[in-house]
Amino acid sequence: APESLMQALEDLDYLAALDNDGNLSEFGIIMSEFPLDPQLSKSLLASCEFECVDEMLTIAAMVTAPNCFLHAPPGTEEIALTCWHRFSHPAGDHFTLINVFNAFKEASANPTQPDCSDEKWCRDYFLSCSALRMAEMIRAELVEILKRIELPISEPDFGSEENVLSIKKALLSGYFMHIARDVDGSGNYLMLTHKQVAQLHPFSSYYNTRRIPEWVLFHEFSISEDNSIRVVSEISPDLFAELVPQYYFSNLPASESKDILQEVINHLVPVPATKEEQK
Repeated sequence: APESLMQALEDLDYLAALDNDGNLSEFGIIMSEFPLDPQLSKSLLASCEFECVDEMLTIAAMVTAPNCFLHAPPGTEEIALTCWHRFSHPAGDHFTLINVFNAFKEASANPTQPDCSDEKWCRDYFLSCSALRMAEMIRAELVEILKRIELPISEPDFGSEENVLSIKKALLSGYFMHIARDVDGSGNYLMLTHKQVAQLHPFSSYYNTRRIPEWVLFHEFSISEDNSIRVVSEISPDLFAELVPQYYFSNLPASESKDILQEVINHLVPVPATKEEQK
């Protein structure tokens, strides 16, 4: 549809993938090297700047591969939740996916018992072995692309506070259009881009927990699954205000969330004294 095409072009423009003539920019050409959604390509390239490439490679592979969490058979839901809780990361689902992938790699390389295969390990933790193997393949392909176009791959540093912040910055660089705010403290998230309200997907590490973050970045929104947002991580308004393109922010529809963010931006960037300076 023409509206969908215009929206796609607008999103590419926000991501700096287009030049003033509507052609791919130099940055857009590099983004197109990756067989990923544009937002994910942008986040992966941003991770080179923020020195968290190793972790972003894993996130990109895990969100591109099929969902690794299996629907637990009736009567085993609580057991599955307990198993998944082992991988939960307080920063959110993107970081939880890194924990899952790293644990799978470790289990594959160092089985606890001679007959303990990665398939059995996945069954024990209610995880999809085929999805995790697919993530391995996607990650390896992305590494090869990075090497081919001679982009740096930073050393793994997952776990440090600095690394967590860097990953959030890289994610926000691509997914600033996927931000939502809990408007009533009960998990009803209003998305900044429109008036749609969504809830956390049951596979989220925040689901059924006491701690519900106010501001989140989400990977995708699904109408078919009861208006749910999937793969969700907490962000701060300050971080959003620091990284969001101003021309994108100015086009957001009016809302209480936008007013809150505008106050944050006003504190970060002093208002120019004269119209000439502002110009």
